[in-house]
Amino acid sequence: MMKLKEFSIPFSGLKQGKHSFEYNIDNKFFEAFEYDEFNSANIQIEVLLNKTSTMLELEMKAEGTVNVFCDISSEAYDQDIDSTLELVVKFGDEYNDENEEILIIPHGDYQVNVSQYLYEMLVLAVPSKRIHPGVLDGTLRSKAVDKLEELQPKEEKENKEDIDPRWDALKKLITDK
Repeated sequence: MMKLKEFSIPFSGLKQGKHSFEYNIDNKFFEAFEYDEFNSANIQIEVLLNKTSTMLELEMKAEGTVNVFCDISSEAYDQDIDSTLELVVKFGDEYNDENEEILIIPHGDYQVNVSQYLYEMLVLAVPSKRIHPGVLDGTLRSKAVDKLEELQPKEEKENKEDIDPRWDALKKLITDK
C-alpha cells in the first residue's frame, strides 16, 4: 500500500470527539500511485475523525474536478467528482485491511494513513465510461464525433415501403389470438 506522509493522521494526542482534517489533491497525488488516467486534478478532501475510546470513525468527503479524455471524442474535459467514504478503525493484535469498511491496526500505533483509501475513493468516483458533456447535448464538434455521425446506420424507412404485403397477413395472425 502506497503511503504518503501528509495523509497520516496522528490520533494519539487527540481528545475524544470529532476532529476535521482538510487536504487539497492535485495530479502529484495520483502520480505517487503511478496512475496516469487524469490529465490534471483539483479535489478538496475533508476527513472527519470521530475518536472514541475503542475505535476511530473516519468520514471522507471529496469534491472537485479531474480532467480526463472523452471515450467517444478523445477531447479533454473536466469531470466533476463528488464522493464519500466511511471507514472504521479498530485496534487489534496485528494490522488487517482485508475488510474494505473496517481497518484493524495494532494497539501501539499512534497514527493512521488514509492515502490508499482516498486514492481508491477518487478513482472509483470517476465513471467507467467518460463522455464529454458536449457529446451528450450535441454541442461538441470534433473530427471524431463528425465521423461517428457519418458512419451511424441510417433509418430503415426506405425498407418499410418495400415489405411484401403477404407478411402483413401473417403478422395479423399473431395479433388475432
